[in-house]
Amino acid sequence: MPLILLLCPCCNFQYKPESCSISAHKGDRVKVHYRGTLTDGTVFDSSFERGDPIEFELGTGQVIKGWDQGILGMCIGEKRKLKIPSKLGYGDQGSPPTIPGGATLIFDTELVAVNGEPSSKSEEDDADL
Repeated sequence: MPLILLLCPCCNFQYKPESCSISAHKGDRVKVHYRGTLTDGTVFDSSFERGDPIEFELGTGQVIKGWDQGILGMCIGEKRKLKIPSKLGYGDQGSPPTIPGGATLIFDTELVAVNGEPSSKSEEDDADL
């Protein structure tokens, strides 16, 4: 745990499954549910509400730097709150009209799948068939 905290000083661990057979590494294809808010609580985006998690290749710059750092090492089913400073988010330019320049972003995240594997529980269930 301390190593992850050094790599991700913006992470606040909300929930981590007891067993972690699959975790997210650089280059993995991951699916993440999230709710993004500004520090005043304004929600600017939410995959939870859409019912459609974002899918991307971790550590390759497909998402903001704070996500590449904050999702790294997560276990499937783990929930993290990421507090991302603007330099690891959208910087001074922001992402108008919803995210102002220099904004610190708060993301409630949940890792849903890694490389197409939804959870270790599903793997165990499949083995019983």
